[in-house]
Amino acid sequence: MKARAAAWLVALTLAGTGALACAQPVSDPAPLQYRDPAEEARFHALTAELRCVQCQNQSLADSNAQIAHDLRREVLDLMHQGRSDAQIKQFLVERYGEFVLYRPQVESRTWLLWFGPAVLLLGGAGLLLVLVRRRARALPAATGPEEPQEW
Repeated sequence: MKARAAAWLVALTLAGTGALACAQPVSDPAPLQYRDPAEEARFHALTAELRCVQCQNQSLADSNAQIAHDLRREVLDLMHQGRSDAQIKQFLVERYGEFVLYRPQVESRTWLLWFGPAVLLLGGAGLLLVLVRRRARALPAATGPEEPQEW
């Protein structure tokens, strides 16, 4: 009986620990302070172009993950230091890789990312065209002119 109670206690403890590990704070405790409306607009435009490194499909502006809060603070601090948008993006790329950018630079190592979908689309359209032409050529040969067609 004691073994069963101990097993339940361990199971409940592990279940509770897993839930705590995934918990994220709901909001940032201290709101960001902008110097003027132009800086706020620049900040929002910049964070919309950056990807949250934890969420992967959310921008830094939209994410509610703790790292997104920290990165937004870092971006604002860099802006207060007088860095340009390009310098801020470069800083984040050096830290997290080009994944952090929604629009990475067009370079030889990102050609597949930029041009891969177009190549696949054109290849699929070419394959479809070849198959339709083959079928069109094979169809008249299968039905002879002496057979009446019923509609």
